Amino acid sequence: MNDLAGKHIVLGLTGGIACYKAAELCRALVKEGSTVQVVMTAAAEQFITPVTMQALSNRPVYDSQWDAREANNMPHINLSREADAILIAPCSADFMAKLLHGRADDLLSLMCLARPIGKVPLLIAPAMNREMWAHPATVRNVAQLKSDGAKVFDVGCGDQACGETGDGRMLEAQELLDDVIAFFQPKTLLGQHVLVTAGPTYEAIDPVRGITNLSSGKMGFSIARAAREAGAEVTLVAGPVHLPTPRGVKRIDVKSASNMLEATVGCAQIASVFIATAAVADWRPDNAADQKIKKDNSGEVPRLTFVENPDILATLAQSPRGKSGELYCVGFAAESQDLLANAQAKRLRKGVPLLVGNIGPATFGQDDNALLLVDAFGVKDLARDSKLALGRKLIAEIANRIGARGQA
Repeated sequence: MNDLAGKHIVLGLTGGIACYKAAELCRALVKEGSTVQVVMTAAAEQFITPVTMQALSNRPVYDSQWDAREANNMPHINLSREADAILIAPCSADFMAKLLHGRADDLLSLMCLARPIGKVPLLIAPAMNREMWAHPATVRNVAQLKSDGAKVFDVGCGDQACGETGDGRMLEAQELLDDVIAFFQPKTLLGQHVLVTAGPTYEAIDPVRGITNLSSGKMGFSIARAAREAGAEVTLVAGPVHLPTPRGVKRIDVKSASNMLEATVGCAQIASVFIATAAVADWRPDNAADQKIKKDNSGEVPRLTFVENPDILATLAQSPRGKSGELYCVGFAAESQDLLANAQAKRLRKGVPLLVGNIGPATFGQDDNALLLVDAFGVKDLARDSKLALGRKLIAEIANRIGARGQA
């Protein structure tokens, strides 16, 4: 799956040590399916050579508004008209000020000024020293650029080339790639707050043993990313998994079903959509031992008694906000057989408008999945695909249902 297939990105480089990251970013954009046209300022060429960027983009680099390769000698017009977006990475404090005032004394600034604003978005990845980033002039410039319609990405925090530490670093290539991909996704959940649970829970037997399941959390994390790409504010309540947090998502780590219930109920007060992807343990040991249970060579096996865990999905679905529809609840059913019958029964039992079924043993730990959507109006199959692609399709389905609900 190439999320940027068919896109043409003009990648502009301005002066800064972060130009070394632009090389990796260019390569990542190409691998994701886009074509990349690099445009460099004279200052950028002090940090990285056009030869490097030409090799990575497979296109000649432009660095002058007087470039005779263009038949009409107007690269600032031609390059901007071909682009699906202009991405300036790194964008220096000086160049942001130049953009703000509409100065056009080099090819890159001239191209940004000449671009059709309604058709070619301007994406900016700032990179500068922490004091420059915090300066009131830069703060004003960023606010005005956003007001003028530019998309200004966040900056990173950490060690800087000058030896100082703080905000102002350009984001890493993978982070910027994720942000660019997200920019092009339809904003179908703009203004919504989505709450997602993901991964397994862990129910302790003693301090070193417990009961869990094979859920990797990949489906829930993909759904959280897709919801954020769709413009929603997203909170992800994650069981014990080893996955990176999706860009722009607030993450709360929990361990047991009781921990997950507490975190979820608290977050649900401000959520408008709840997607219960987590594979929550149905039972837990009645009394977890304070110390490790050890063999005593008697041959006797410890006997465990269990109590039922709280039902997180049913709790929220049957809450006042769930019953009124103010909180749109989506459940997941991980089954091993009779998927349709079990999913239909679970939807009615939990009292949710939408239930998503999948075969657990066929998806736990995998990067792909197949989903079955069950609601009051029927059944819809989402064929096997990557979990991110399915997450986007599910988010689109939820957005359609919320829209229909709002119009009813």
